[in-house]
Amino acid sequence: MTEGPEFKYYQDKKLSIVCAPFCGGQGKGGVEKGPKYFLKHGLQNDLVELGWETDVKMPFDEMEVMGKLHSGIDVYKNAKRPNLVGEVSKKIYDCVKETIDEGKFPLTVGGDHSIAIGTVSAVLNKYPNAGLLWIDAHADINTLESTDSGNLHGCPVSFLMGLNGPDDTPDALKWCPANLKPNKIAYIGLRDVDPAEKQIIKDLGIAAFSMYHVDKYGINKVIEMALEAINPEGALESPVMCSYDVDAVDPLYVPATGTPVRGGLTLREGLFLVERLAEIGNLVGLDIVECNPNLAVDDIHVTDTISAGCAIARCALGETLL
Repeated sequence: MTEGPEFKYYQDKKLSIVCAPFCGGQGKGGVEKGPKYFLKHGLQNDLVELGWETDVKMPFDEMEVMGKLHSGIDVYKNAKRPNLVGEVSKKIYDCVKETIDEGKFPLTVGGDHSIAIGTVSAVLNKYPNAGLLWIDAHADINTLESTDSGNLHGCPVSFLMGLNGPDDTPDALKWCPANLKPNKIAYIGLRDVDPAEKQIIKDLGIAAFSMYHVDKYGINKVIEMALEAINPEGALESPVMCSYDVDAVDPLYVPATGTPVRGGLTLREGLFLVERLAEIGNLVGLDIVECNPNLAVDDIHVTDTISAGCAIARCALGETLL
């Protein structure tokens, strides 16, 4: 077994790769291929080599979901496919909850970022005091009133917090327990935030660290400030979940993603972030989302993007440079 960081909540190093091949939270096909590409690239074998006892779970039938994606009208106000997002995220919630109940670390690979409605809810169900690090170029906290695109991958945080209210939430998403508190989430890597999202973040006092802060303080200091913000009385002890959109990393390194924004984290900064979480040892869940092979210009772009996603997983789960 490979020696590495100690994981306080998963000392026996059992893990499930939860595959979430879902593209319904946005409009660009191909992001549902992410899990297959991760596995094809050797992610499971890499984790086994790091000492993790690993299995793979499929929370839903991909073909069934893809069939529903293109059938009928599924809208609520400006929101696109809310019933499908609600149905799929609930299945992901059930699968992640089951994984945690089995004593296994949930590594969920997407898929678009709407899947975090299920993953984060399940982690907080088990660890109510957990803090959430949202690593992303975007805040994803638009409400159904504020979203211009209607794509729900830009809204998961608002559902996790219950910002839409019971009378303004599609029936299929009312299952979401809305158990995320504003003082338990911190953003890292922001650089494309809508005006309404900026106001929500300000009004709720959410800790948010943009690329300006990374440039000013350095990535390690930003990580420490983010952890202190979500766990002020024990930043190195309380459980932490990380929901990682690969577009947090500059598109120079991860070109095959749906909403790339220049000026992001370098690949080393992006990997150091999760290496630091592994070193601290209190990670209890990880999402890696928004890898879209269909948006690659060539095979090199696919390889670069999937390789970066796999490296994020490996570094978060104990791989070290020396």
